[in-house]
Amino acid sequence: MKRTVLLTVLMMVAGLIFAQQKPAYVIFNNKGEKVDYGKMVSTLKGADIVFFGELHNNPIAHWLEFQIAKDLYAAKKKDLVIGAEMFESDNQLIIDEYFKDFISTRSFEDECRLWPNYKTDYKPILEFARKNGVKLVATNIPRRYASMVAKGGFDALKKLSPEAKKYIAPLPINYDPNLPCYKNMLKMPAHMKGMMGPAMNPNFPKAQAIKDATMAHFILVNLKKGQLFYHFNGAYHSDDHQGIVWYIKTQDKTKKVFTISTVQQSDLSKIDDDTKKKADFIIVVPEDMTTTY
Repeated sequence: MKRTVLLTVLMMVAGLIFAQQKPAYVIFNNKGEKVDYGKMVSTLKGADIVFFGELHNNPIAHWLEFQIAKDLYAAKKKDLVIGAEMFESDNQLIIDEYFKDFISTRSFEDECRLWPNYKTDYKPILEFARKNGVKLVATNIPRRYASMVAKGGFDALKKLSPEAKKYIAPLPINYDPNLPCYKNMLKMPAHMKGMMGPAMNPNFPKAQAIKDATMAHFILVNLKKGQLFYHFNGAYHSDDHQGIVWYIKTQDKTKKVFTISTVQQSDLSKIDDDTKKKADFIIVVPEDMTTTY
């Protein structure tokens, strides 16, 4: 009896200390167990492909992306490849020229259609890759082609020239409208549909799918045996091992894939069953964490 009371008191004290420490993040595995950063990275080192599913405006996610990039490089050196949703495939030549010092930083940043938060959130990783001779792959479809799909479905891509088709996944696109990540897009609440613009129609999930398919395509064509491909993207693109991961697995089931997802919670001490299913590792950050935009 005394032992049970003592254990309860110790747990309450531990919980109080945890709350007072104000942690910026806590990592869980897909069993809902807390894991430390070192153990997660040790597991990731054994992957062929690692997906970091971020919240685009979350500084903790971006900081951890950078830390993981450095730790994976320490383990893999030149056998590390980095890729990202934030860079579009038709800008690969510009990235390559910048990495070879053919063009200036200013020219690169002016011409590469970078995201508004590039300098704070993605530039550190890109410059780290450039400094250390790590290949950086622009995996995403040019946004103008994703827009075509949102308006006219996959058939709209047939009109593209052979040159343009080099920047997207090979046609025809394998698409499963019943995959939850696409099916649920049509069930989103009205305020979220408004955020995504007036193009919310049966073709809208296809625009998501063409992004996923294209990112998977450029990951696979740039991944050689013995290498580790580290990819960062919005969490929705890889949560539940769907999206990009589904396209990877439909083309090559042999690839060992680990996923990370980022979620916000008021209570960082535990995660529920639905959350732990999102990824192999879940990074929980406070709901009131400051944002980069």
